[in-house]
Amino acid sequence: MSLERQLHKFGGSSLADAGCYRNVVNILQQYSQSDDLIVVSAAGKTTNRLIQWLALLPKDGRLAHESLQDLRNFQQHLIEELLDETAADVLLTSLHLEFSELGQLTDRDLTPARQAWVLGHGELWSSRLLAALLTQKGLAARAVDSRVFLRAERATQPEVDRGRSLPLLQNELAQHSGHRLVITGFMASNQARETVLLGRNGSDYSATVIGALAGVSRVTIWSDVAGVYSADPRIVGDACLLPLLRLDEADELARLAAPVLHSRTLQPVAQSAIDLTLRCSLQPESGSTRVERVLASGRGAKIVTSLDEVCLLELSVTRAQNLQQIEAELSTLLPQAQVQPLAQNIEADKGQILLAYTAEMANGVLSLLQDSGLHAEIRLRDGFTMVAAVGAGVVNNPVHCHGFQQQLKGQPVEFISEAESGLSLVAVLRQADIPALVQQIHQSLFQAQKRIGVLLCGHGNIGSRWLELFDEEKVALEKRHGMSFTLIGVADSRRYWVDLNGIAPSQALTQFDVEAAPGSDWLPLLTQHDYDELVVLDVTASQTLAARYADFAGHGLHLITANKVAGSAPGDTYRAVVDAFEKSSRHWLYNATVGAGLPVNHTVKDLRDSGDTILAVSGIFSGTLSWLFQQFDGSLPFSQLLEQAWQQGLTEPDPRHDLDGSDVMRKLVILARESGLSLEPEQVKVESLVPDELADLTLDAFFEQNQILDERLQSRLSKAQREGKVLRYVARLDKNGQAVVGLDALEPEHALANLLPCDNIFAIESRWYRENPLVIRGPGAGRDVTAGALLSDLNRLANLF
Repeated sequence: MSLERQLHKFGGSSLADAGCYRNVVNILQQYSQSDDLIVVSAAGKTTNRLIQWLALLPKDGRLAHESLQDLRNFQQHLIEELLDETAADVLLTSLHLEFSELGQLTDRDLTPARQAWVLGHGELWSSRLLAALLTQKGLAARAVDSRVFLRAERATQPEVDRGRSLPLLQNELAQHSGHRLVITGFMASNQARETVLLGRNGSDYSATVIGALAGVSRVTIWSDVAGVYSADPRIVGDACLLPLLRLDEADELARLAAPVLHSRTLQPVAQSAIDLTLRCSLQPESGSTRVERVLASGRGAKIVTSLDEVCLLELSVTRAQNLQQIEAELSTLLPQAQVQPLAQNIEADKGQILLAYTAEMANGVLSLLQDSGLHAEIRLRDGFTMVAAVGAGVVNNPVHCHGFQQQLKGQPVEFISEAESGLSLVAVLRQADIPALVQQIHQSLFQAQKRIGVLLCGHGNIGSRWLELFDEEKVALEKRHGMSFTLIGVADSRRYWVDLNGIAPSQALTQFDVEAAPGSDWLPLLTQHDYDELVVLDVTASQTLAARYADFAGHGLHLITANKVAGSAPGDTYRAVVDAFEKSSRHWLYNATVGAGLPVNHTVKDLRDSGDTILAVSGIFSGTLSWLFQQFDGSLPFSQLLEQAWQQGLTEPDPRHDLDGSDVMRKLVILARESGLSLEPEQVKVESLVPDELADLTLDAFFEQNQILDERLQSRLSKAQREGKVLRYVARLDKNGQAVVGLDALEPEHALANLLPCDNIFAIESRWYRENPLVIRGPGAGRDVTAGALLSDLNRLANLF
């Protein structure tokens, strides 16, 4: 089935050299389909080089010529290194003609429209080269100049005219059906067919606009970072990647000119059904940030951002009574021109208004204000920087407000302002040591205790015991990790109870019937949480719930599970879940799936991570079958032992799910994958102990007619006893992928024969433990040890935060 069309945008850092281009092709081979759209920026610093050339042209012809020649060599080298001779000749011919045309320009030719035309060449060269390279690699592609269909008029912040652009884009899509279209970013054309540049981060803006016009399902902006961090990771070493960012927070961050986002980039996202994802093209699996189209409900800062080269526009009003009138005029003028300030400060007693802008925008806004007829003296001041704390509710968080202002003491602060939206605190400073200041603010705001929310799926035998254990250990758990842990939900297959304010573990079961709502889709209720991390515990055996694991990761949830379904699913399904957690920087822990509380998965993983190689694994993996065959000596029929185990809660509700070997098979597949071996469920040779005649009966009928089971197992026991052996249900796996689960007759002194009832045993052979296998042995079933294993994984997960 064909997936919905997507759009991929690659910035200049993603196309910096030939290796980067090849990396982009690899990404598109893996993550795109035949009719996806691709928007590109100019390669590396190409646009900056063109700006430099334009600046040199009226000053020094020789240096201007050398600058242009260097750029020509750079573009030529890219083509020659990436393309075969035939394809390269075509692009080189166009390149040489264009550089000849550029070389003939003089400073007298450089009208604003002509300068925009010059600066658009970088995107044009990137588009043609990437399209040719994709075609060479067998991916049908076409280069498209966005000026063919994007329409905009020149302005301080040009706005794409979607009404005029849509039919033109639809025509392009129809002409090139079945091709990946590699589209130039950053530019459009006006009514006079002149080039119009879309401003700072214009390629990102054109990407989301084109995505919205084309009706794509997702826009992925690939750059040199994995997404939005709690601070610039180049400044703050322990900055955290934010897997989810709500739209209003993202918009505020963009409004403050953070380089990873631009406010106009987000406008088409807010006005459409597009999902926006930010990823790193250099390390595609290093995580991502997904922008959610929901309003945030938070209690404080999430991000510390900063900006160099800030300018102030100082408006001085001669008579104080005119200040309110000037304010009113600005509140209309600036939004209409889409030039809202980064921050502003009004000092009524001085008759002064200060507006902060990026250096790039300041002159344009100055001209706008001068032409508007405002009755104020306007002065442009430069040499400022800005630092801000961004997050829903930050201005109402006394701890964060105090921490932010404390770190600014002694700094050359011009003013501090609060955003009307309550989404940011902004300080404008005369030149200061911004990296050091950002580090101090980040540490001050985010060293506070993390808040962890936990949702439990399944409140039966194991789930109820986990709630008791969690209630008993909660205080110790919080002291150990310096975090708070709050139960926020309990769910089963038919009902759920979610309370983001917290549920007392001791009341979770007694009040569940009263508080629970019908249904199973509790995930949307978690979108408004304000916890630092959310963890789902799955203690069910539900296939339906396991099918949602990738969705959990996509919504920023961590997962701890005793459910074996996903871990033992077909390889494609299993890898999709693993990939989902890796790509979203979430964690999936599942030690309780094998051996209950025994540290089997952890041990195998630690061996591999230490450089060892697993050669074989064998053992008794079922506590239920361990108990049954330890007791089965012929003195009682097997069916009586089975009924005893069922009544004591040692078996599944339907004991045939223990006897058919599927549970052991799942554990063996999980353990194989943890060992680094590729094993599919169907590759495991499984001996079921359930006679075919009893497989489809009701549970009552099964117990009534199980003499067939008795006869078959008594026959196997008698044969083993004649040979002086005992029966055990054993799992075996070797490095060649040979996997067998079934009933074995073992010598009484065999390591797998001498266990306590309910014990599991795992014998691990590796390069380091070849002659003397590493043995893990102990209780492998029971509510206490399984609940303990889940709490152990919660401890382990907390260490990863």
